[in-house]
Amino acid sequence: MIDDTTGQEPAERPLRSSFERYLQDKGKGRGGDGGNYRRNAARELERFEEWAVGDRGNDDWTGIVPADVDRDPTFEDLDERVFREYARHLAGDRGLKQNTVQTYYRYISAWCGWCVNEGYLEAHYAQRASAMAPLPEDDGRKPGDQQAWTSAQRHALTRHVDEKARDAIETFTTLSDDADPLDRQRARYEALKAARDRALVFVLAYTAVRVGELLRDPNDPRRRGVRWEELSLEDGSMDVYRKKQQWDAASLPDPVISPLRSYRQLMDPPTDRWPVFPTFDQRTLAGLVRDELADRGEHPDTIDSRRGEYARDFLLALDEDVRPPSITTDGARSILQRLSEAAGIDIDHPKHDYLAPHGGRRGMGEVLVRAFGYTVAARYLDNSEEMVRDRYSHIEAGELGDVATEALSEIDG
Repeated sequence: MIDDTTGQEPAERPLRSSFERYLQDKGKGRGGDGGNYRRNAARELERFEEWAVGDRGNDDWTGIVPADVDRDPTFEDLDERVFREYARHLAGDRGLKQNTVQTYYRYISAWCGWCVNEGYLEAHYAQRASAMAPLPEDDGRKPGDQQAWTSAQRHALTRHVDEKARDAIETFTTLSDDADPLDRQRARYEALKAARDRALVFVLAYTAVRVGELLRDPNDPRRRGVRWEELSLEDGSMDVYRKKQQWDAASLPDPVISPLRSYRQLMDPPTDRWPVFPTFDQRTLAGLVRDELADRGEHPDTIDSRRGEYARDFLLALDEDVRPPSITTDGARSILQRLSEAAGIDIDHPKHDYLAPHGGRRGMGEVLVRAFGYTVAARYLDNSEEMVRDRYSHIEAGELGDVATEALSEIDG
């Protein structure tokens, strides 16, 4: 496949010619210009190119282009030996920890895989065993599963959604009595959406409930999303279908109660069988309203007329008790991506450039282990103590280090 603009075969193109397209594919927002992953990947691609040119190696390193050739590195210069040398280069940097070396290499490996799909390379050289051999041994930690919301991140996100919900609710409740009905509906809709997002974030941030226990899983009909009938705000508890395939009560700590109570009061669901976190997807709701009202015997023209009286189909669904489905686990991830970006939260993670749902659970695990120990944390997290000790072993290691330091201080003092 020859590039119409340059007349070059893909293998003849400079490495840099692929960077912008790759970063756009991986970026967020309009044009793929945003996102922490894009920023971090761009940094590592720059470093890789500098090394490939010969600017980041030792005094004997001249890059991957043959010494008698005067050009920038191209894809025809890449093979598994090149990636092996780069892995050795990263591993030889004594300032990098094992996990950091693995993380930096993953950025380059991901780009390599993309280049194979786009026709720049014939094979995914970076993933070959010989290429990865110089990397430090995996210490058992999986960076993609290790995100934990820090206290600062949790506070920043909850503060953001709280402010947005308060503003939206105030806008709705302070509308004048003579406001246009459709304007009032739009304001209520925005307040409901902001209140739902706030409640969702607070639940994920403070309850440590698995997102699959809270929301709908399209692949598992038993996981249809928690309903209002399964919440007891007075007792501070919520019934969820646990990972161990049975119903169990989860705790609702104090920070969660007020957002949920305010949200329920604003929504005023027709029955307690409504999902706590319904979808607001317009296409889904439009089809649902049409089908349900048609099943009730409404004429299509009447349905269209009814829908025209509402600013959003969700509000008609509320009035007619057309129960929508819960948002899905993927939907929650999309919401958190949007909210993390809107809140301007700084996130440095190899896999997630937003505060992922499981990070809220892990963050609470950190808090509980440090405050009350592994036994209490295991009960709250609905895990075995052995598993919690394994996942949060770094906390015990740090505490033992403090004990050793204190012991040495007393002996040497």
